[in-house]
Formats: sequence, structure tokens, C-alpha cells
Amino acid sequence: MTARGTTRWLSQSYGRIRDDGFDGVVTSLYPPYYKCLYGVSRATVSPTSVFERSWDVLVVLDACRLDLFREVAPEYPFLGAVDELTSVDTMTPEWMRNTFVSAYDDEMAETHYVCGNPFSASVLDGERFDVLDEVWRDSWDDGLRTLPPRAVTDAAIAAARERDPERLIVHYMQPHWPFVPALDADYYDGLSPDDFGGHNPTDVWEQLRHGEVERERVWDDYRANLRYALDEVGVLLSNVDAERVAITSDHGNAMGEWFVYGHPRHMPLRCLRAVPWVETTATDEGTREANRSVSGRETDADVSARLRELGYV
Repeated sequence: MTARGTTRWLSQSYGRIRDDGFDGVVTSLYPPYYKCLYGVSRATVSPTSVFERSWDVLVVLDACRLDLFREVAPEYPFLGAVDELTSVDTMTPEWMRNTFVSAYDDEMAETHYVCGNPFSASVLDGERFDVLDEVWRDSWDDGLRTLPPRAVTDAAIAAARERDPERLIVHYMQPHWPFVPALDADYYDGLSPDDFGGHNPTDVWEQLRHGEVERERVWDDYRANLRYALDEVGVLLSNVDAERVAITSDHGNAMGEWFVYGHPRHMPLRCLRAVPWVETTATDEGTREANRSVSGRETDADVSARLRELGYV
């Protein structure tokens, strides 16, 4: 940390401790603690890019823990053996930066990427893909404050039927918070896109950190959100043709392991790095007519609002 950075950190820490007492101390210790963990990550983690595996269709479930996935997998006949992949990072923008690198330019050039995560706006160059379809730009649900999985499914089905790309990536926003099946729960009442500072104090991970919600309740809602996504994955697999489909995640979520909550970048923790890897097939049985409404592209301010609603800002 530079001298200027240290001075800024000390000033911010003083304010936090003055206003929040012990909670302020804990919050101020996180940046240097995370920096130490980052150093451990660089020295000990050996990640695997998804491009090192074979697939025609890659389904990415955003922020899905491996143990959560394994708990739910037996409920879905299309999910067989659940293997493990070590993610290239622990936050979506870093996952994108470390996945879509120049070494895989040839593969990217034949990839149609249906992307539900708003970080694509600041990280990805659409010219490097066959198509970069940022579904979140025109299908975001302001009531749910996230991108519903149906919009992603429909965009992927349309791409498969109309373009038949060599490679298709289908990036769902779920099970990333907010947990749609639980949006009416009382402990989500305080969620607002305008409630943010250096972090979003109303997101579920901050509430869990401060003991405002029980871990079991968060796990139950997290699991329900995964089912919400997997139901749509089942529809996808019945409406595209592909011999090799892989289902994975960009990263997991920490729920207090090593005093970490959510998914800060560059972490070495298994709960964040270990993601599922399932291989299956898909057959277009024509059970879904892919209808996708287009309402125009969003502004940079809209992008910032989307990221706030996901707890990133």
C-alpha cells in the first residue's frame, strides 16, 4: 500500500471506528486481510480455464458453490456426476478477464456468448466474439432487481436455432443474490439501489456478516435460487441440440469461512474457487418458443444501477 493509500485507509478507519465502534474496526481490517489472502491465492491456487475443457454449450450459473450444487443435483435427471473445477478467480469481472484472454482468441472468435452479468459492459470486447449478446441490457426486471433466467434461456435458444454457433456460452445471473424466490422475505425489505457506499450494506452477505439473518435461512434461499435457475437450464437442454454441454460457475460464495462473506476478488478459499463441472447433452424437442423482447440499450448510469442491485457497488 502506498503512503497516500495508507493515509486514506487510516482516515477512513478513524471515521468507521468513531461511528461504528468495534464493527468499524472489523470493517477497516478487511482490506489488509484481503490483500494477505490475495498473496496466498497467487502462491497456492492452480486454476483451470473453461477453454481447457471440451464443450459445445457452456452453461455458467453465476456465484454457485460446489457443495450447494451437489446438494441439489440429485433432483435433476439431466445432472449426472458432479465434478470439480478450480475457477480462475472469485469475482465475475476477474473471471471474465482471466477467462477471455488472448491465448483463446480463436475459440472466442467462434463463440456466441449470451451474457446475463452487467460486468460485460466494462470488461468484455464484443469484437473478440462471434456474438456478444448482453441480455441484461434489454431484459432486466426492475421489480425483481435482477435478470430473470427465462430471458437468458430464450436468447440462447434463439441463438442455437438461428445461428448454430460452434460454441455457445449461456451465462445465467442466478443463483447470485438477490434470491428471487425469497424477495418478499422480511429481511430483504431494506434492499434499495440507492443504499450504497464503499459496499452495499443491505446485501444478504453484509446482513449475514452482522448477524442480522441466520445462516440456515440464507442457505435455504440460496438453494431455492439455484433451483430457480436449474429449472430453466432443464428447458434449455430440451430446446437446443448439442453433443457436449458443460454446466459450471464463475465462482462461489463465502458464508463466513475465514471471516469472508460474499465473493471478493482473488481469494484462495475453496468455497469460492471450487465450482461444479457437469457434462451432459441437449436435444431440441421444440418445447419452448423463444420469445425475447428488445427495448433498447441502456446507459452507463443504468449499468451502475444494475451492479448496485447485485451488491457490487
